[in-house]
This record gives sequence, C-alpha cells and structure tokens, in this order.
Amino acid sequence: MVDRFTGLPDVAPPGSTGGRFGSHALRVRGKIFAMFVRGRLVVKLPKSRVDELVEVGEGIRFDANKGTPMKEWLALAPESELAWHPVAEEAMLFVRG
Repeated sequence: MVDRFTGLPDVAPPGSTGGRFGSHALRVRGKIFAMFVRGRLVVKLPKSRVDELVEVGEGIRFDANKGTPMKEWLALAPESELAWHPVAEEAMLFVRG
C-alpha cells in the first residue's frame, strides 16, 4: 500500500521522520494520516466518518494504549471488507485539508 503514496506531493514515507510515535506512518505535510499498528491499518478521518464505520462494524476507534479511544482515528477490523488504499487516500485528503 505504501508504494501507492510514494511520490505524491507532500507525502513522506514511513521511516523518514525519525522519532518513535508514528515512525512507521505515512505523513502528509508532516501530519500522520495512516499507519500500521498491531497488524491493523489505522487512519485519521473525520469523527462522523469514524462513527459511521464503527457503527457498521468496519473497525474500532484507535486507542494508543492510553485507555482513551481517539475520536478521529479508526483501526480497521481485520475482517473489514473495505479496501485499504481508498480508506488511506480518504485519510490523506482529510489530513491535507
């Protein structure tokens, strides 16, 4: 999936930023929009979109092991029927603004 985003304007590939959190994430304009965490694709989307996808069982709100699910972050369910690339692209467009 990463290869589809390589070379797009303002997109930085995983490992290009150093640091710990998000060091394996895709970024646009320095902001994370997609990453793999514990075997799941995690994307940043508008809260209303995350609510919608959680409601239909396509994923869960992402919790960065702090005990509080994040409102704008979705971890896709392993059994999700959503294609990863379109969801990651949706996240990129959301973060890019």
